[in-house]
Amino acid sequence: MNKRRILKYFLFYIFTIISAIVAVILYLKYYPIKSKVITETINKTMVSEEGIEEAISGVYDAVVTVQSYSNGQLIGTGSGFIYKKEDKGYIITNNHVIEKANNYKVLLQTGEEVDAKLLGCDEYSDLAVLSIDKDKVTKVAKLGDSDLITVGNTVFTVGSPMGSNYSGSVTRGIVSAKERTIETDDVVTKVIQTDAAINPGNSGGPLVNLAGEVIGITSMKLAQEEIEGMGFAIPINDAKIYVQNLEKGENISRPALGVSLINITDRYRLYYYRINVDSTITKGVVVAKLQNGGAADKAGLEIGDVITKIDDKEVESISKLRYYLYKYNIGDKVKITYIRNGKTNTVDIKLEGN
Repeated sequence: MNKRRILKYFLFYIFTIISAIVAVILYLKYYPIKSKVITETINKTMVSEEGIEEAISGVYDAVVTVQSYSNGQLIGTGSGFIYKKEDKGYIITNNHVIEKANNYKVLLQTGEEVDAKLLGCDEYSDLAVLSIDKDKVTKVAKLGDSDLITVGNTVFTVGSPMGSNYSGSVTRGIVSAKERTIETDDVVTKVIQTDAAINPGNSGGPLVNLAGEVIGITSMKLAQEEIEGMGFAIPINDAKIYVQNLEKGENISRPALGVSLINITDRYRLYYYRINVDSTITKGVVVAKLQNGGAADKAGLEIGDVITKIDDKEVESISKLRYYLYKYNIGDKVKITYIRNGKTNTVDIKLEGN
């Protein structure tokens, strides 16, 4: 009797295990999205050294050192990465890495130096696209989705800090902030902040996640000498908007008001242009010149007007005005708020191309 009872319990135990296995298989088959979430959660909590090594290997050979020459003289180096291979190999880097040059070479991870051609560049976004012979391409970096990153994610950079002698250097950190805005040289840029070390020569290189995907383009231009432990990268989703035009050699067209402006805090330039502004006005940008027949001219703006808002967004500087303005398309209408002779006015302006 005891033997029968033991056999009964044993068969029940086996049946329970088989049922559980079948249930798991069916769950994974018919609820793949939830199982993916579980897998991603596990991955986030298990950052292994093997996983980091695999992520690095997925992009490492696609990273290059960009060498910029002017009249045969090397004038600067930076980093870049191959993001596409078709009729040629396509490389993304920063505009400030190549802007003063007329000849370009890239150093591959194999140590081979090859000629590169500039296809297109854009100062405002600080992006440039180079090309090389497709037969020289051994690895293409996979572009990720920068909108999916979260604060605390592990990231790393690959680049050439301090020049080609340190090419292929890897630094590791985390995403310190997802959406920062940095203001430099009358330009406001949305960036990813990281504590991964970014040094001169890293500019143009990739910021990479644990899946080995590029989620940002590092930029030393956005850093300040007195700040340590803060690196910045252009989100790859923002770069994708411009790269398609740049690789075709097309200029990036942006909306314009057709004005030259002066920050209201720049009293010296206001004096130089002989423009008097009420001292009680502390925020805004002052119209210094009007393009004849331009959008602002057609709308009736005048020299000396102080622009304080674009639609409902307050304008504190030229860079902020550009930042808001470039979110619109050519042909859109915007409401401009301005002060003239102590009186606040508004006018609708149809944006034209720059």
